[in-house]
Amino acid sequence: MSTRPEKVYFFGTCLIDLCYPQAGMAGIDLLQQQGIEVVFPQKQSCCGQPAYNAGFPEETKKVARQQLKAFPKDYPIVVPSGSCGGMLKHHYPRLFADEPEAAEAQRFAGRVYELTEFLVTVLDVKLEDRGPPIKATWHSSCSALREMGVIEHSKSLIRQLQNVELIELQRERECCGFGGTFSVKQPDLSSAMVADKAADIEQTGASVVLSGDCGCLLNIGGALEYRQIPIPARHIADFILERTHG
Repeated sequence: MSTRPEKVYFFGTCLIDLCYPQAGMAGIDLLQQQGIEVVFPQKQSCCGQPAYNAGFPEETKKVARQQLKAFPKDYPIVVPSGSCGGMLKHHYPRLFADEPEAAEAQRFAGRVYELTEFLVTVLDVKLEDRGPPIKATWHSSCSALREMGVIEHSKSLIRQLQNVELIELQRERECCGFGGTFSVKQPDLSSAMVADKAADIEQTGASVVLSGDCGCLLNIGGALEYRQIPIPARHIADFILERTHG
């Protein structure tokens, strides 16, 4: 994007709406602090990924068409999720490739940014850490890593926080086992994967695990709590807002 926008759309995501509203509000706050007017379309809903991944393209299109209508103006669409961002940016054009909405879906996809990507590449955000020294580790969601390619943007924001020591996971590139419907259809395999992830997080000695995807946070946070490992799982937007507010 060549020019700094005055307004952006914010795509809230289902899990932020239902489970992590503070992460969504933090993302909005971070954008507003940069002088950006944030527009939250009230008619937005799910991105359609659960139906899409389950093999129901026609049902997905019904949901996706609602999103195309809900974000009509030529504002960037900022998404606090690599997973939902990947659906909107990469799968909508494929979903509508042979439909009348093909060109509209392409234009829509071209406006989609994951939150940390937007903060770094468009707004060039500079952070001032006001929190005490802490060790943190980072979980890369599969979609943020492989579809959106935004992990270095997220980590660069964490590294701006002078009092935060970022400790890398040994098995960072491995899935946590959530995968939406995968965790329901393959519970034993999913459980084994998140057990590996929880053990990797524990061995870092970090006081918090961060991610940009709430599905991963839900899965990892639940696994850590179940195993009585006292490490909270937090969305990066919520963490950054807290650190920079003091």
